[in-house]
Amino acid sequence: MYTELFNKVTGIIEQLQEIQQQTEQMYIESSEPKIIRLVREDDMVSPERNE
Repeated sequence: MYTELFNKVTGIIEQLQEIQQQTEQMYIESSEPKIIRLVREDDMVSPERNE
């Protein structure tokens, strides 16, 4: 019973490690993201407010 549990848990850990390696590789191979700053209208300074 414990051997079965150990084998299953070990298999799942190995799967998680493989998935982590795959996603890390995806991150390394991805291009630099374009960052766009979003501004709410409430945060914008209007000429009337003289801020």
